[in-house]
Amino acid sequence: MQRSLPVLRLIVLYLGLLPLLLAAQTTDANLTAELKAIGNAANDAERDSASALVKRTLSAVLSSDSAFSASFKGVPITHVDEADGAFRLFTWNVRNDDGSFRYEGFLLVKDHRKQKLYGLRDMTDHITNPSTAQLTPENWYGAIYYEAVPVKRGGRTYYTLLGWKGASPVVTQKVMDVLSLGGPVPKFGAPLFNDGRKRSMRQVYSFTAQTSMQLKWDPALKAIVLDHLSPTNPEFADQPAFLAPDLSFDSYTWEKDHWQYNRDIDLRGGGNRPYNKPPKEAR
Repeated sequence: MQRSLPVLRLIVLYLGLLPLLLAAQTTDANLTAELKAIGNAANDAERDSASALVKRTLSAVLSSDSAFSASFKGVPITHVDEADGAFRLFTWNVRNDDGSFRYEGFLLVKDHRKQKLYGLRDMTDHITNPSTAQLTPENWYGAIYYEAVPVKRGGRTYYTLLGWKGASPVVTQKVMDVLSLGGPVPKFGAPLFNDGRKRSMRQVYSFTAQTSMQLKWDPALKAIVLDHLSPTNPEFADQPAFLAPDLSFDSYTWEKDHWQYNRDIDLRGGGNRPYNKPPKEAR
């Protein structure tokens, strides 16, 4: 009988957890169906309705005691879970009938022993200069964030967010934003990006929607690596719809208190050194 006690305890524990496991599976299935409904919707009204259901379902989970432990495994939603457990960030997009997009999201923040949930309100159309604006969850430059890179400045942690943003039927964007916590409300944007001329609150790269642009953290290089964009036709150099990767690479490396922009780096040997390309006639 004594030998069977551990087995009985496991059975009792399993039976106690079973309702929670089944509830989580049901929630994940509902959330998956609602997200797919956004993509399958025939018009703006149907997409709005499906997105509202996503908000309701996701808000319920992120407002619960299991908000930081819920796995969302298999759910087709982009989320960033910071390794230090400070926040979880969920984002998704809704395509409009005219080919543009709007963005939705939730930011879950751990505040000491409490947790706070913020809905993200996409105000892209009202943000005239993203590079100089410090924003809040209520005034957000919407994007789908897929990675966060934490850095320290003055004893404070800043999270550099890497994201994708479909801007229009012909232009796509990649975004580097900054999330900072600790104040009355979370802030988006901080003057951490240095291109040699000025400091920017965030960096936005616009290019033709017919291609893709790399923007990722490379742990081996300890740098954010990105494709360099060039005009496909010199006559349209100032038009994002004609910008595309040119097979060269740039990077941002953290230097004490800012991200330093490095043009034309050499990735052939795994380094992060400036690379002087040979003259055209020598290629």
